Amino acid sequence: MTLKEFRVELGWNHKKLAEEAGLSRQAISHAESGQRISAITAKALADALSKGYDRQILVREIEGLNIV
Repeated sequence: MTLKEFRVELGWNHKKLAEEAGLSRQAISHAESGQRISAITAKALADALSKGYDRQILVREIEGLNIV
């Protein structure tokens, strides 16, 4: 699933995911649109989704991330 699909399935908006990941809403938007993100940002996103799903989600499970 893509980041957006994970987020929407949780019922989260950009603000909620940003808060859970400790990132800005702009960082979420960039990640969802395929812009380059750091490995640290990708890990923060996976960790936030893991909290939401109450299971470990690995970065490699999130399709479409453009990690530099």
